[in-house]
Amino acid sequence: MEQPSSSSKVTVEYHDPHDVYKLLAPGLIPRLPLRDLHWQSHNGPVRSIQTLHVELVPAGNEQSSSGPSVTSPNPKPADRDDGFQTASIGGRPASTEQVEATAVAKTGAGAAGKERRHQIPGLRRTPYLKVLLVRCDDNDTYKATTRAEIRDWIKTHASSKPTSNAENHDAFEWLIVHVVIPNTTAATQPRLSGSKAAESSSDPAAKTAALRWRGGSSTLLEKLRNDFNGSSKSAVDRVRQIRIGINDVPYDILPRVVPAVPTGYHESGQDSINAWADLIGKFKELILSCFDTRVSQYEEDIKERDIQRSLPGWNFCTFFILKEGLARGFESVGLVEDALVGYDELSVGLDAIIQEQAITGNAEAHGGALLAHTEELKNIALKAIQQASLGSMDDEQAVDLQGGNQALVDNFHNIPINSSKKAYRELILANNVSLFDFRCYVFGRQISLLLRLGNASSSREELLAKLREQQELVPRGVAPATPMPARTDEAENLLHLAEICRRALQFVPAISTVARNDLMSSIMSADSQISVENPIAIEVVNNVVASFAFSVAQQILAQTSSKALPIPPSTLTVPDGHEPKAAIPEPKTMMHPARQSSLSLRSGQRPPPSPVGFPPGRTTEENTPFIRTGLEDLAAQRAELYSLSRNILEECGKKRGWSGGWAAVPMVGEPGVAEMDDISLDDDDPKANPLANLGTETSASMAGLNNELLRTALRAKDDFHRLYEILTDKALRHYAVASHAHSVQKSMADLAVLKFHLGQYSEASFFFYETIPSFGEAGWSLLELSMLLMFAKSLKELRKLDDYVNKALRQLLCKAAAAEKERIQQKSLLRIRASSKRQYPEPSSMSGLFTDLLHVSSSLGKEVKIPLVSLFCDVELDGPPVYDEMQDSFSVFLKLHCLIVDTFEATKISLRITSVSGSNQEIWLQTEAPITINPGKNKIRLRSMVMVAGSYEVDQIHLSSANVVLHHDRDIVQLDVTAPGTVKNHRVNLYQRAGALDARLIATKEVHLGRNNTLELEVLSGWNNIKSCEVKIRSVTGGVRLLMNEATVLGSIQPSKRPEGGVFAFGAFPAHTSILIKFPFSIENDLASVAVKAEVSFSTENGDFAFSRTSSVPITLALGVNVQDVFKHDKLFSRFTVSAASDSPLRLFKSELLGSDMFESQFGAPPSHPILIFTKQPASLLYKVQRKPGAKVNPKKKQTMHLRLYYSVVQEEIEALLGKTLAEELEQEGLLDYSALVVAKVVSLIDGALSSSELEKVALLGDLRTDFLSGVKWEKLFPGLGRMSAPAPGDGSPAAAIAHFMDSWLKRHPKLPLRHPDPSATQPKTIIIPVDIPPITIVHTADIQLQQPLLSMDTGAARAGGGYPTVCTNQVLPATLHLKWTRIWDTAVSDSTRLTVGAKSPTHVGGRSQDLEFGYEITAPPDTWLLGGRRKGHFVIPAMPNPDGDECLTSTPETEADIPLLLIPLREGWLPLPVVEIREATGNGGLESADSGPGDHHCEMDYRNLGETVHVIADRGEVTLSLDASGPGGGPLVLESERRLGLDGRVVA
Repeated sequence: MEQPSSSSKVTVEYHDPHDVYKLLAPGLIPRLPLRDLHWQSHNGPVRSIQTLHVELVPAGNEQSSSGPSVTSPNPKPADRDDGFQTASIGGRPASTEQVEATAVAKTGAGAAGKERRHQIPGLRRTPYLKVLLVRCDDNDTYKATTRAEIRDWIKTHASSKPTSNAENHDAFEWLIVHVVIPNTTAATQPRLSGSKAAESSSDPAAKTAALRWRGGSSTLLEKLRNDFNGSSKSAVDRVRQIRIGINDVPYDILPRVVPAVPTGYHESGQDSINAWADLIGKFKELILSCFDTRVSQYEEDIKERDIQRSLPGWNFCTFFILKEGLARGFESVGLVEDALVGYDELSVGLDAIIQEQAITGNAEAHGGALLAHTEELKNIALKAIQQASLGSMDDEQAVDLQGGNQALVDNFHNIPINSSKKAYRELILANNVSLFDFRCYVFGRQISLLLRLGNASSSREELLAKLREQQELVPRGVAPATPMPARTDEAENLLHLAEICRRALQFVPAISTVARNDLMSSIMSADSQISVENPIAIEVVNNVVASFAFSVAQQILAQTSSKALPIPPSTLTVPDGHEPKAAIPEPKTMMHPARQSSLSLRSGQRPPPSPVGFPPGRTTEENTPFIRTGLEDLAAQRAELYSLSRNILEECGKKRGWSGGWAAVPMVGEPGVAEMDDISLDDDDPKANPLANLGTETSASMAGLNNELLRTALRAKDDFHRLYEILTDKALRHYAVASHAHSVQKSMADLAVLKFHLGQYSEASFFFYETIPSFGEAGWSLLELSMLLMFAKSLKELRKLDDYVNKALRQLLCKAAAAEKERIQQKSLLRIRASSKRQYPEPSSMSGLFTDLLHVSSSLGKEVKIPLVSLFCDVELDGPPVYDEMQDSFSVFLKLHCLIVDTFEATKISLRITSVSGSNQEIWLQTEAPITINPGKNKIRLRSMVMVAGSYEVDQIHLSSANVVLHHDRDIVQLDVTAPGTVKNHRVNLYQRAGALDARLIATKEVHLGRNNTLELEVLSGWNNIKSCEVKIRSVTGGVRLLMNEATVLGSIQPSKRPEGGVFAFGAFPAHTSILIKFPFSIENDLASVAVKAEVSFSTENGDFAFSRTSSVPITLALGVNVQDVFKHDKLFSRFTVSAASDSPLRLFKSELLGSDMFESQFGAPPSHPILIFTKQPASLLYKVQRKPGAKVNPKKKQTMHLRLYYSVVQEEIEALLGKTLAEELEQEGLLDYSALVVAKVVSLIDGALSSSELEKVALLGDLRTDFLSGVKWEKLFPGLGRMSAPAPGDGSPAAAIAHFMDSWLKRHPKLPLRHPDPSATQPKTIIIPVDIPPITIVHTADIQLQQPLLSMDTGAARAGGGYPTVCTNQVLPATLHLKWTRIWDTAVSDSTRLTVGAKSPTHVGGRSQDLEFGYEITAPPDTWLLGGRRKGHFVIPAMPNPDGDECLTSTPETEADIPLLLIPLREGWLPLPVVEIREATGNGGLESADSGPGDHHCEMDYRNLGETVHVIADRGEVTLSLDASGPGGGPLVLESERRLGLDGRVVA
């Protein structure tokens, strides 16, 4: 194949009249190629050239201007290319110029003088730089001969002024290199003289020697520059000097005589390095200058020719050569991107010319005509037709394939795209090229440039070859002065390699059409006697085109192969461990297949398959870093090329009746489509057309298939399948690297179908399992079904029954059902436009699959679960529940559409409904016998013997048949019940019928706060004659504990066995009877209500039934009671304040304060009617409590009293009134079954409808207005009740009948009288509240008594009635403070008594057994009373001689105290008497504080004078005042005053 140039190369011509090149080459060649050049583009930014190869060509060789270069100093043939050419590798010509080199050399050989330039600039081959190598050992020689020789050479070869602009295409630069030999006079001279030499040298010794140089003379280098550089400031320096080291000169060339006058100057190593760097820099400068001149001229000429496009005689081929010259110039200096742009423009231009010629039909007027056919294609086609006609194409011995034409055939098909395999440029210039050759040449050049940009392996190999070639140019026996540059392994540019593949994918279809037209044109040519209608000719044309396209694809795959692609290893396995009949080698080998009878596969060539699919990457021996940029693009494009190659192979195989398996795929489409045959509409008899038969017989001919790989695959069916499999696998692995998931799945599907077609079911099942889901997601339903059928057959053949059922049949049935569902939906829709042409599976193709599923699943050990919605659609409940007559059961009808084509029997169908209220209540309904399920619509009755009122939703549906369970779970399918696929009409509303069994939870009417509260559960049998019954009670409220061990059953019906764990078992009891179970409970936290669930299981003659109900009752108290105690000497007054604890008023019928062993109570006259208690208006009850005579304090005696209140709640009276009234009238209207439902709904509306003020109004007026129910939408409150058997108003539904009844009932009863409940007729609610009498150690009584008789201002004597008289201010009032005490209220046992060791009775250690000391204090405001007497004092209460007795409980006159006092009122008015405080004395003689500690004795004081006042008036009768300001402070002065009569006193002025 072609090895395009991978490096830049320009020609440098050297003239060596003194034979010094062999001395210069060891130092020059290792410094090549030139690196890091920068050229300023005319139309863009600065372009960087990383590497520029230089080809050194000796002068005087004809090939320097018209052909390949001459041999190097080491004789070896080598092909040379100039600045506009590409190199050659492997002995092939690198360009079209080399193909014609022989002819050009013959005409130009021996020609003297200046060469004749070609008239087309694009074909000229001239050097960029001419170098004259000069040897001059001393100044005398320079003056005598050397200077004249240089001038002659410049005049002859280096004319710097072109005579015309056309010569700018051949622009070049020239340079003089002075080569200095050791042991000569020139070697002893410095480069420059004087200070310049000292500045330029880096060696101190050399500087000193240079300074000693004779200042009057110049060095040889200075003489050369002065003579040949020019005198202007802008003149270019064209002289350089290189000094050869003594060790670098062969001994026979080295001068033997040393100069007689040595100067002591010698050049250092750094000076030598600087000289070489200066020379290389000058090379770069001059080459770029020449290149810039040439590019400018080319661009100017191209622009001029392009403007002339519309003129007569304009030829595209000539324009192509001119513009290609510019592109090759860019390529020569390494600007490959610019060169590629040029070829892309030329390709577009060629397409435009061909299109213009096709439109106008005049080729000569639009760029010139091209050849109608290609001679090589013609020869190949004719030879193939001849061989096919002889019938010997398949026999290699019958045809001489080793002749001269066979090499042409092999070259044409094995390396089809090669821009140097023929003289394309000369053919184009001569207008002797066909469109096929033209396109192949342009594409070949584009590929060559892209390979260079991509740093492909072929370009790197060529670079190494060039480096070796340059190294071989060094004369043998002379070591290079500089080592060769090390090899740099640069990374490939995968984006450019991907671009090659992308262009190839566009090129192959286009060139195939061109090749086909070319072949048909060649057959139709005058020298051909074969008709184009000949089937053999048609087959040969197809084979040649297919072979060429296949070869192009394989060539591109080989050229873009990269180790940077992490292609995973193949997963293909070899069945039974045998080697395949045909094996496909790697891409490079595929380009040059070995000629052998059969292809073999070495053992271990392919790694074993991975059990888990594709591994993450392939394992290579060398650690190749993967380049991420462009990786996926390259992998994807290469995968497309593999797919293209496989498609070509598949088309060739179809002619032989071979396929990849898709032709045998089972069809599941519409009926009759697969059986249709194409019928010819021609009237001719097929037998009368021999060409048709001939075409059929020759359709499998091998003629024209010259690609060895394709021919090998088409020799045998196994080889075809093997190559088909390998190409598909390679495409799959490349798609996997490119992350093209859909293409990976498509390739896996191709492998699966192929394996199935070949009977390799194990591998086929693996690929089917991996790829089938992707086709379903992409919407390929019919294809998915076909693949599922093959997958199922594969698993069945492998006897993998579990996978056959769960992975194949189940999926197949579900997908077929989905397609059937879609077909039904499309059919039911009314479409305005035409119906869809989408195909759906034929039911007959799916027949028997579900039956097979039932049969095979029976042998499996576990159930096969399939979602119900996958095989059924339109699942819905048909109407509301249907209740059985006189039975506590109900039924629902389930409608579903079966999408399965087989009829089967369902052993059981069950349905679960769950409560929507958030509870865990669920009810199962199921069929009573097996049901036959037919394709299409089915209606099934499901019955439940469990009755729990409430709202439900369908949660689960189970349909069982054999070992297959079709299930529907709402939580799994979709949380949104309105989404497609869920059950329609999924709501189920169950209500409690009036005559059915019921369980009612009732809060007990008697509440005892000192004990656990109790609840009552009433079970009513309704219409059921119960044989046996079991009641289970449990709490559903957290923190509530039911004390079932204390539960009791009230009434005549008792449990048949002892209750355990809240379960009560009863025997038979008749209809319309009830059981009452009473049980206490305890709570851990404060709760407003308690919920209890009652589950009743009972049996009747109709079967076993179950009932469940969760009821909640409030446990908060309806009222609140506060008590206030007032202690007296011998009695206690307790005031009880009763208030409503809720918004509802209360009726208090009666109250009782029950006595105890220690105390008794008395109440005044009871009210004649119940007392109404409101939230803001409580009731007050006053009781007098006295200690029972003779009652002794004893721990065994109960001291706690109990307050019992009889009451009712007005809201509960309203609820009872509404319930009774509605139930009676509903029964009259024939709606008795719905009475419990209606009453419960109406009662639930009371809380939100009646406010606190409205309840108070009802309680006061005694009337309940029903208008709060008028705005309710009754029909919406009772959904899902079904239809009534009897005629009903409205639409005949119970909801409409109930709504009509409620509307009429509200009209009839705008008000309902709320009568006072009769406590004798109905038992009111009672609450018993424990009342503890607080133990008081001492109760003191203090009484201030004014002494009698007391002079009064009214009568002059004390009042006999006991009231205090009116007194005067400052009047002395004698009084006595009387103190007494009692211990009768000291009833504490736990604090005052305890049993001592050995004692028979409690020993009192409290206040009874010891003396108690108290202190009193009389206080009054200082501006009100002036107190006289003993205001403070202490007194002692003696201990009881017998603490258990009744002696000394109360003070006697001996133990009471009378303390005299004097009270003088200080101001007028009604003055309260002074305050007396009594406190227990402390140990230090003081009184205890008000906040005494817990260990102190508790005492109370009864202050008898609390609230008593004394009327005080002024004691002056007459007062004489002075009105002047002589009084104190300038006020009036009291002269005299006179007291009231009867009072003796003194006037205080």
